[in-house]
Amino acid sequence: MSWRNKVETDIDEVLQTHTVFNNVSKGEVAKVEELKRIFGTSEQTEICLQILKKGELQISEKERHSQLEAMYRDIATIVADKCVNPETNRPYTVTLIEGAMKDLHISVKPNKSTKQQALEVIKQLKESETIQIERAQMRLRITIPAKDGKKLREKIRKISTKVEKEEFDDDLEMVILTDPGVFRELDDLVRTDTRGKGQLEMISLKDIEEGDEKLE
Repeated sequence: MSWRNKVETDIDEVLQTHTVFNNVSKGEVAKVEELKRIFGTSEQTEICLQILKKGELQISEKERHSQLEAMYRDIATIVADKCVNPETNRPYTVTLIEGAMKDLHISVKPNKSTKQQALEVIKQLKESETIQIERAQMRLRITIPAKDGKKLREKIRKISTKVEKEEFDDDLEMVILTDPGVFRELDDLVRTDTRGKGQLEMISLKDIEEGDEKLE
């Protein structure tokens, strides 16, 4: 996998031998005629490169189990990083998230990215109410010219979770908390409706209280 992902570039760190076998356990080396017929060449290193590029990867049950465990941990880590307990605004530990996932019998899908699965897990945890959980909010500062401010103020309020500051002098300035999932919508709103004159500034990616959530 390191070779396919171009992490490892030294072929001799990947192969124990450049010899191609019919049956490696019996020591049966592939015949030249067979190699030419199947691979179009009898050059062993070239054939090894073809196999590494196109061959089916055989993974032992132990390796597969280890990979799934690592993915499970990665998913829990992403969830813990993105979410908080809404009552305390503190993050959960990875161990606690893993426990909640096991309670819901959530399994890993090897063919889907860990980020995509983490977002699905957040949704499942919220729906099941196994633990109280919400996405950590982003804190944004929005500055809009006065002539557009009146028109956009209510739209921004509706999208926001909380308006922490709102001043309307020459320009409209708002500091808000909002779910990361609506950031793109807000960005489009500010840029498009002000014809590029509005500004959207991220003050903090996550509004959280420091320290892990404790279980009583």
